[in-house]
Amino acid sequence: MTDFDPDRDPAAETALSEQWRALLARHAATACAIDRELGEAYGLGVSEFELLERLREFEQQNPDLGERAQTLAATVHLSQSAFSRLVARLEKAGLVERTHCVDDRRGIFITLTDEGRERYLRARPVHRRILAETLGPEG
Repeated sequence: MTDFDPDRDPAAETALSEQWRALLARHAATACAIDRELGEAYGLGVSEFELLERLREFEQQNPDLGERAQTLAATVHLSQSAFSRLVARLEKAGLVERTHCVDDRRGIFITLTDEGRERYLRARPVHRRILAETLGPEG
């Protein structure tokens, strides 16, 4: 970790603050566009899409298995309670299923349903277009 003394180099501090604000603005623009377009067309927000995508990636690497909720929670950048609410919403919408681990009843696996997989695959091109528009060189 680098010690940064803003009093020693005010120009560097200003540049760092400007970079931070630009990063926040780019993130906000991207997240808002994803929420708006995927929400209108597919009923998915940023977090919903991200979880479906992580499940799809895991599914492709390990067919016929679910992913442990604890592992997934660490990948979607949400608090534990927000993650639990997200999974509950997706389960209620019929996009994912939760099952208990046979070996460890405390463990919960989450898997895509056929509808969850379909919705993810339909939404992915729109998601990627938004990423290209907001994060690409012209974004």
